[in-house]
Amino acid sequence: MFKMELHVKIVLGMLLGGLAGFFFGGEIVELKPVGTAFIRLIQMIVVPLVLTSLISGTASLGDIGKMKRIGSKTLVYYLCSTAAAISLGLLFANIFQPGSGMSPDVQAKLLENYGGTAAQKVEAAQGSISVIQTFLNMIPKNPMEALANASMLQIIFFAIMTGIALTLLPYKKAKPVIDLCDGLFEAMIKIVVLVIEVAPYGVFALIADAVGSFGLEILQSLLKYTFVTASALLCVLMIYPFIVKLFTGMSPLVFIKGIRPAQLVAFSSSSSGATLPVTMECTEDNLGVSKQVASFILPLGATVNMDGTALYQGVATLFIAQVYGIPLDLGAQLMIVLTATLASIGTAAVPAVGILMLVIVLKQVGIPLEGIALILAVDRILDMLRTVINITSDSAAAVIVASSEGHLGKAPMKSKKM
Repeated sequence: MFKMELHVKIVLGMLLGGLAGFFFGGEIVELKPVGTAFIRLIQMIVVPLVLTSLISGTASLGDIGKMKRIGSKTLVYYLCSTAAAISLGLLFANIFQPGSGMSPDVQAKLLENYGGTAAQKVEAAQGSISVIQTFLNMIPKNPMEALANASMLQIIFFAIMTGIALTLLPYKKAKPVIDLCDGLFEAMIKIVVLVIEVAPYGVFALIADAVGSFGLEILQSLLKYTFVTASALLCVLMIYPFIVKLFTGMSPLVFIKGIRPAQLVAFSSSSSGATLPVTMECTEDNLGVSKQVASFILPLGATVNMDGTALYQGVATLFIAQVYGIPLDLGAQLMIVLTATLASIGTAAVPAVGILMLVIVLKQVGIPLEGIALILAVDRILDMLRTVINITSDSAAAVIVASSEGHLGKAPMKSKKM
């Protein structure tokens, strides 16, 4: 009897969800709770997964020198890949000029329909713009409060500090805590395996809701911007496998096949955090990254490495500038690269991080903040693609760093469920 593989079911769910959303429109939003339940099931285990994986991963690295080496390599990758992604977005926006030629009527309609929402998002972002305070907020006053509020950077800081402390303790005293974290981590992964079985149904509901609430008229008015942004995102997506090949020798096809299940979940959920459990399983089981490296790099990447979001900053900034007829010279565009690269790390703990990053960039180059209303209409669809880029970059970082440290085995592709 023919048995359909899970990733095929997920793709089928995406396609059927898209068709259902297109034909039934707003009526299909009644299915949204099904998708929300699926996302919550995955989000339920993100906090314990990050905490236990980082504690055991940091402690298992064995010495502070190795930890510094892996951490510095990871940070260099994140900064370089983010800057490159923004630059690619700017290149596409300069070549294709997505904001030129927008009629005043369309511009006025978008500002009228989404001006209120944009103002709310800008106001929320404006209250959190102090980068210094954001870095201070990385240090939790109370770790239990950080866990309860799912404050990811605070959780990461506490977990790494705990892992370092365990490394400095005598092994006999540290071993019970490390074993406990390992056991809890394996339990979380087992929950992932169970939850992912219902992924096709959750994906169907999420995609149907996204397409049903989108509206063809809005897409037509922002078609050029959507096409340019999506093209740039797909371009960078095709580059990652060859970067991995360059630094590790891994076949691009092996990398693509290995990370595919996580990409499908990322596309449907639009959340790097919700996809983290699947990303970790794919990189370890399908790509051969050691648990030590994956447990250390991937939780960090899900929080601070946002190549897709950064690329979007570049395209969106130039799009808004072009609509308003504001020229941006080379110096201004270099400032966009620098500002967005630093903001991607410095604002990781803030809600609505994509809008916050865009507010910071727009202010830096003197573009009216109300222009954010021009792009909100298609943000949900583009966010799905951005998240795929984000988790693919995280996985590439894990493979490259693992290879450089001798922690990359042969890709066993043993995860048959995926």
